[in-house]
Amino acid sequence: MERQTLLNIESVSKAYTGKAKALDGVSFSVERGQFVSVIGSSGAGKSTLLRCINRLIDPSSGAVEFDGRDVTKLGKRELRQIRRRVSMVFQHYNLVSRSTAIENVLQGRLGYKSSLAGVLALYSEEEKIRAFDVLDQLGLLEFAYRRCDQLSGGQKQRVGIARALVQDPLLILADEPIASLDPKSSRAIMEHLRWAADDLGIACLVNLHQVDYAIEFSDRIIGLKDGKLVFDGTPAELDAEAIARIYGTPYVKERSVKPQGFSDVVEADVMAAAGVA
Repeated sequence: MERQTLLNIESVSKAYTGKAKALDGVSFSVERGQFVSVIGSSGAGKSTLLRCINRLIDPSSGAVEFDGRDVTKLGKRELRQIRRRVSMVFQHYNLVSRSTAIENVLQGRLGYKSSLAGVLALYSEEEKIRAFDVLDQLGLLEFAYRRCDQLSGGQKQRVGIARALVQDPLLILADEPIASLDPKSSRAIMEHLRWAADDLGIACLVNLHQVDYAIEFSDRIIGLKDGKLVFDGTPAELDAEAIARIYGTPYVKERSVKPQGFSDVVEADVMAAAGVA
């Protein structure tokens, strides 16, 4: 059965003042329910790409068409509506540490609320039931009332995925979701995202440093180098030559855990990604 195109990126470029282009004429498409990984060295443009898609940053040129609408041409109200269906999972979780897991998950519904209802945390019984169901599906029901600063890294990331899922998205953007996790937790997170694509029909566009996981879990892989798309193919087509072209160095198979560093993603990103701003 042929899938329909959900996201179409046409010649997207992003230039920051005084710097080389972070993205340089990138074009590709993502189908509904498809799992696509984006790989490349640090600084290749992976995070910039994701943030151009939901307009956390504005591309300098090009078009981002989501569900038939050019995101780059939308006003604030229309953009908020689009962001409801494009959820985001962050490398450093971007949870409210002092709040419980269920409170963080329910934040995924803020894009559907008025400002007053959001401030007062007025959620319907249906929304609450949905949030608990998602936590249960991700194996976190027993931690629903635990503060997020008391959870492990893998548990925090599952809360982040649950928050993304209660938005009822058509597309999940995941920015290095396993970069700070141990191998066991990393595999669990990748399996949950793959489940979202397979069972829920949600397209997933996932930035990864781990080539092995990209090969194992993806339907398709995008390779970026210096802001340019240098590979677009299936995992079977990602051979040693292609990997060397993406990274500029021979590929050595290994799974390493990237040390946890300082997050450059502010809480405003969470609110905007949920369609609040």
